[in-house]
Amino acid sequence: MKKVILAVATFLVFTIGYSQKEGGFRVGLDFGFVPAQGGAGLLFSIEPKYNIKDNMNVGLRIGGAGIVRDVNDSGTSTSAKVSANSSYVATYDYYFNKSGKTFVPYIGGGAGFYTVGNVQFDDINSSNNVTLDATSSFGGLVRGGFEWGKFRMGVEYNLVPESTLHDMNGNNRGTVSNTYLGIHLGFYVGGGKWGK
Repeated sequence: MKKVILAVATFLVFTIGYSQKEGGFRVGLDFGFVPAQGGAGLLFSIEPKYNIKDNMNVGLRIGGAGIVRDVNDSGTSTSAKVSANSSYVATYDYYFNKSGKTFVPYIGGGAGFYTVGNVQFDDINSSNNVTLDATSSFGGLVRGGFEWGKFRMGVEYNLVPESTLHDMNGNNRGTVSNTYLGIHLGFYVGGGKWGK
């Protein structure tokens, strides 16, 4: 029975609505991983899109990411930088599609608004060594990957201005980079089929 269900699901993915058509509307949902120096993070996004041509679309990526980096445990104290961001980015993707194919590479980019919160702990066990920053700024992204059936995998590089950290007394404690790389996997619904 499991083999029959798997065969039917595979058939549906590869034969029904695996690609997009001009004028179609689709919504994608992605989850991913953020590699970071001395740590890591997670990201997610939802992205409604409209197909303006047979091989290109525009959309609005609404996303978020949480990242822990520069974790250092000396045995007596532990320090780390933690950041969280939300973003609203207008996007454009170009697809290298051929009619009837299920594997379609793409490249794209976008620009929009990022809200970033950073916390640096010089010693996690002491509230006296905490620096904070919360900013909103204009940023962008470049990305590429592929779609296979209704599934999507890609890499994105988010270009976000750095933040200035302040301690509890308002003193400047340096800057932290908000730019990050994300590797994501997801799926989409809607959109119909691409034309030739």
